[in-house]
Formats: sequence, structure tokens, C-alpha cells
Amino acid sequence: MELALKVLPALLTGLQVTLKLFSLTLLISLPLGFIVGLGATTSFKPLRYLIATYTWVIRGTPLLLQMFFIFYGLPLISESLVFPRFTTALVAFVINYTAYYAEIFRGGILAIPKGQIEGAKVLGLGKWQTVTTIVLPQVFKKLLPSIGNEIITLVKDTSLIYAVGLSDVMKAGKVALQREINLIPLIEVAFFYLLLTGVLTLLLKHLENKLNYYE
Repeated sequence: MELALKVLPALLTGLQVTLKLFSLTLLISLPLGFIVGLGATTSFKPLRYLIATYTWVIRGTPLLLQMFFIFYGLPLISESLVFPRFTTALVAFVINYTAYYAEIFRGGILAIPKGQIEGAKVLGLGKWQTVTTIVLPQVFKKLLPSIGNEIITLVKDTSLIYAVGLSDVMKAGKVALQREINLIPLIEVAFFYLLLTGVLTLLLKHLENKLNYYE
């Protein structure tokens, strides 16, 4: 118990970094993913091919490799492309998760019956009104489980940022483990991750039930 309390401040400091990265990535990549997913369904072929290439490359390579490319690779191209560690991690995570969300949204948008889109045109709705009143509500409701899975995965993926020298909760736990030669820090780290994923799972389930209630 004494050791658990001793390492707790360092773990809580690391947890702040984890939560900051998670929150910013989600807030940026989720709406971006919808926009990119919408673009992937356009009739403009060059844009569609460009987005398809982007999602293929990003989803086909490890997130860790993408972080290394931004942190170590870009400075080799130009000294002006040197970014702070947290910015590097955030950019890599946003690029990565935008690709995954875009693919999820693309599938959901294509699943909407064309008759509904045509009906919106007949009613005189513009493209933006069609997206916000017909496409977005249906897609979000239908894809919430898939989106939720990616959100849970995002929590766990934040543990990768120690590789670029950021002191997140995982890095803090590793340092405490090496210093104390005791498993308690790792058990505390596991508790934090389980707490985060557990709370998010409950929130997502509550949201899903609420959406089903209004069917």
C-alpha cells in the first residue's frame, strides 16, 4: 500500500498526458473522419482515389511507424519540420484515426438508401441540410458500435507514445517498475486503463440505448 501511494503522483501526472492525447485525438479525428468519409463517396474520382490511397497507406502501416516517420524522418527532410514530442504524437494519432473513422463512415454513408437522398432533393433540401438531417443521424446511430470499438482502441494505443519520449501513464509505470523492482506500479497502470475503458464502455452503451429509445 505504501509503494502504491508513493508512485501514484507520477502515474497521475502521466495519466494527464494520456487523457490529453486521447481527448484531442477524438475531438479532431472523429469529425475529420466523417468529412473524409463523405469525400470518399463523392462522384469526383480524383478525390475518391486520393482518399482511398490515404486510407490504404495509413491503415496498412503501424501507428508506431507513422510516429517515428514524423518525429525522426521529417527532420531529415528539413530542419523546419521538427515538432515537439506531444505535437508529433497528436499529429500521428489524428492522421491514423481519421483514416479508420473515414472508412467506417464511408461504409455507413454508402448503406443509406439512395431513395432517401433523392427524396431530400425533391423536398428542396441542400447538400448541407441533407447531410445534417438525413445522413449524419442515421450513420452515427448505425455505426456507434464500430466507432465505440475504435474509441476503446484509442485509449490503449496511447501507450505507444512513450516510444517518442513522452511521459504518459505507461512510461511512468515502467520507470516506477525499474526503480522499485515491484509489480505494483504495473498493476496500478492496468487499473487506470481498465477504469478508462470501463467508463467509456458504459457511456457508449448508455448513448446506444438512448438512441434506440427514440426509434
